[in-house]
Amino acid sequence: MRDEILRILSSYDQEEVRIGTIGSHSALNILKGAKEEGFETVCICRERERFVYESFGVADHIIQVDDYRELLDEAIQRKLIELNTVLIPHGSYNAYIGSLYNLKVPVFGNRVLMEWETVREKQREWLERAGLKLPRTYSSPDEIDGLVIVKYPGARGGKGYFIARDRDDFYRKAGKLVRRGIISEEDVDSAHIQQYVLGVPVYFSFFYSVVNGRIELIAIDRRYESNVDGISRIPAEEQLEAGIIPTYTVVGNIPLVVRESLLSRILRDGQRVYEYSKRIAEPGMVGPFCLESIIDENGEIYYFEISARIVAGSTVGIPASPYSYVLFGENMYMGRRIAREIRIGIEKDMLGEMIF
Repeated sequence: MRDEILRILSSYDQEEVRIGTIGSHSALNILKGAKEEGFETVCICRERERFVYESFGVADHIIQVDDYRELLDEAIQRKLIELNTVLIPHGSYNAYIGSLYNLKVPVFGNRVLMEWETVREKQREWLERAGLKLPRTYSSPDEIDGLVIVKYPGARGGKGYFIARDRDDFYRKAGKLVRRGIISEEDVDSAHIQQYVLGVPVYFSFFYSVVNGRIELIAIDRRYESNVDGISRIPAEEQLEAGIIPTYTVVGNIPLVVRESLLSRILRDGQRVYEYSKRIAEPGMVGPFCLESIIDENGEIYYFEISARIVAGSTVGIPASPYSYVLFGENMYMGRRIAREIRIGIEKDMLGEMIF
């Protein structure tokens, strides 16, 4: 498969390479960054989102589709290849398309690792074998012996998550979600039950540079989640009377600067995740990835998720975060960092080392 993709890449006019992505998730970040590095851009979007990318003026070429899964259609792929497009994957590729193995258009990054991201058990294996600290997991509601967070397959952006304190509390709250149509009866048995670590959710956006051979910390953010963040405004007594179940649907992201004493551990953990990624799928991580964590009152960092591509939270770093500015001494954010790597890769004849 990769041989065919590299053959297609070799047919590209290197002076006319364009950067493209699906018009969703972090597309503004990606497309603006590409334009700042001198690339024309391609946006694959539906009619209802087209106005966004036209309004912000970040899309030089728009390919309109009815459904994002049309990205796999032969005609759409042929058009993207004719435009010399390198695609940048983000969270909507997982949500709407799934596996990228049928995509012949060159993709920046490692497709195997993006596949690992979609399976919680594989994520946990990756993080554990990299030597990171993780919350405890429970194989059954019967094992719950303290506060846990319950997650279900397909609970996008936190919808369907809930907190439980024991077996009975688990089934009572799961039943409420079933009655509300948020999860199904079948979902109840496939719950991912994890120790609830009390602390601050912190998300580290890294970039592995093939050109520089190094890990770069580009930005840090935390999520604003509804209704769990809004509940804090309601007195506890009223929360109980109303029977409110906290939900974790992400509505936005907030930039964050951590205590400098934490940075050595954060950077070390990013390096460990990269090193283990080479054992999963050579050559390992390429480009952006994100480690999602909770930091408790003692400064302990517990990791619960990894994203093997750009995350929406990196957008808080436009035009620069404190970390990217210290590193580069100029405006730099994830979308632009991706585009710069591609530009230098073209100049140094290394672009093929970034496409997997």
